[in-house]
Amino acid sequence: MSTKTESWGSRVGLILAMAGNAVGLGNFLRFPVQAVQNGGGAFIIPYLICFLVMGIPLLFIEWSTGRYGGKFGNHSTPYILDTMAKGKIWKYIGVFGIFTNIAVASYYCYIESWTMSYVYHSVVGTFSEMSQGEVAGFFNSYVDVSHSTTGIPYESIVFYIICLLLNTYILSKGLGGIEKVAKIGMPLLILFGFILAVRGLTLGTSGASDIFPDANAWDGLNFLWTPQFDSLSNPKVWLAAAGQIFFTLSVGMGTVHCYAAYVREKDDIALNAVSAGFMNEFVEVVLGSLIVIPIAAGYLGLDWVIQNAGFGMAFQTMPYLFQQWGSVLAVFAGVFWFGLLFFAGITSSLAMGTPWMGFMQDEFNWSKTKGAWSFGALALIMGLPTVIFYNEGLFDQYDYWAGTVSLVVFAFLETVLFSYIFGIKKGWAEINKGADIKLPGIYKYIILIVTPLLLGWVLVSSVPDWVDKVKDNDTYNKEWFAKEFRAENFDAAGEKDGKVVDVAEDHVKIAFDSEKKVFDKETKQVKVVSFTDYKEYSFDPSKGQKATVQLGDVVKPNDVIAKGEFTNSAFYKFIGRMLLLSLFIFISVVVYLAYRKRVKEGRATL
Repeated sequence: MSTKTESWGSRVGLILAMAGNAVGLGNFLRFPVQAVQNGGGAFIIPYLICFLVMGIPLLFIEWSTGRYGGKFGNHSTPYILDTMAKGKIWKYIGVFGIFTNIAVASYYCYIESWTMSYVYHSVVGTFSEMSQGEVAGFFNSYVDVSHSTTGIPYESIVFYIICLLLNTYILSKGLGGIEKVAKIGMPLLILFGFILAVRGLTLGTSGASDIFPDANAWDGLNFLWTPQFDSLSNPKVWLAAAGQIFFTLSVGMGTVHCYAAYVREKDDIALNAVSAGFMNEFVEVVLGSLIVIPIAAGYLGLDWVIQNAGFGMAFQTMPYLFQQWGSVLAVFAGVFWFGLLFFAGITSSLAMGTPWMGFMQDEFNWSKTKGAWSFGALALIMGLPTVIFYNEGLFDQYDYWAGTVSLVVFAFLETVLFSYIFGIKKGWAEINKGADIKLPGIYKYIILIVTPLLLGWVLVSSVPDWVDKVKDNDTYNKEWFAKEFRAENFDAAGEKDGKVVDVAEDHVKIAFDSEKKVFDKETKQVKVVSFTDYKEYSFDPSKGQKATVQLGDVVKPNDVIAKGEFTNSAFYKFIGRMLLLSLFIFISVVVYLAYRKRVKEGRATL
């Protein structure tokens, strides 16, 4: 076993680094979208409850588990968990704590690279004079590797590699490098967020226009912060709230364990966990809710925001909105906004490298430099497919299986281990060891009963969705290589038919009756109204793809609408799942080799 002398330089540095691990792109991109898609104020109450009964307990569990394993010289989850229970299985359960970080970092750094690129484009004035549609089109061109917005060939790949190299270089400096970035990045993030939040609070109706005469930033704030108590009986909202807690606090990943493993045995972890957790919530709930939604509602109207809320909205909309502030302020706003997102991203992605590095240092005496660059290489191998095949859905497979499912599975298993195998009595004592605050005794029973029940419910409720994903039940074009292309569902239930309104050599446009959500200011409720929507399918004549429908035809879901040579997204999704499975198997083999090495050295028994 390698001798560990590395530790955090200061408590402030540790808390900022841990907060930086939690404060990420999800605080500013995912939280507002989840809130809007789940009813605004209807989402907030379940979200805050989940934070208190699931988020905080998991932080206590992971901080104390990490510190406990650290005193035995273990700095990543395989052998941190192995120290807590008898049985060979737990070291392999701990594989999740390395696998998730490499898999998530591989595509997370791609989003992070978008922010770098958008800072550049904000400074050089790329977005000036662009319409909102043109800004949205710019994003679509950027994620298509065959296009370039700067003249640099394969621009998105170049920015991705630069971003990954920066992360790897900082990681090679060890905890000191991470701590320095956190001490600089977190204050700048909060400063940039505060500046933009003030603008969101003061925009009011000044952004209204002839196209959007009802635009009002206050509508966005009222929508987010008007409680809707009927959501307490809606399981969909609870599942969304629980998922956001996982995403925002970075629990169920293994990064918290790794950071806490470098804390000294009698150092406080209770106050550290609470401090990092509430700092994250301040950034997410206060700053995160005061920027994207109010500013977008202030220029485009709340109804537009409700109908178009999505993860890419910050990239497809915000540059256009900043242009309304004038050319000079638009540059500063772009730098502040995308700079904020970059600092939020890099403080999280750096944390994702530490479990692999810690494991390889512990088990194979690898240096920080070797550990960091090997992590970068793994992330690059795993990540390039998500960049190249972004539009084919491979990116989404990584986000779903590694960024969602893996977190829930690991969090549930580690909670069972902590409460029922390690034992809640020992676990509660470990949480309170060296604590600077007295924790409410109720949390002992929340950790023992409420948290595992809630996690178990989330887990079981998600299984049907896992099956649907594996079977590609979200598409009728299941065949990898097909001679026909079929129309997908026009509505969620698949009950609507469509009518062909435009046919050309390279596309088919189909109209169908749909519904959209709008906000009723009088009742302060979201209501559903009917309208005519359109779906357009693009085809490539060079591959022999040709529409088989004609103008005026009625099209049902699963009807053949084109013939030719098609490689469907189901193929790329399968490749994504196989890459993730291969990574998990690879790390399991590495853990097994480490176990054999320990046996040979007399540090473990067969």
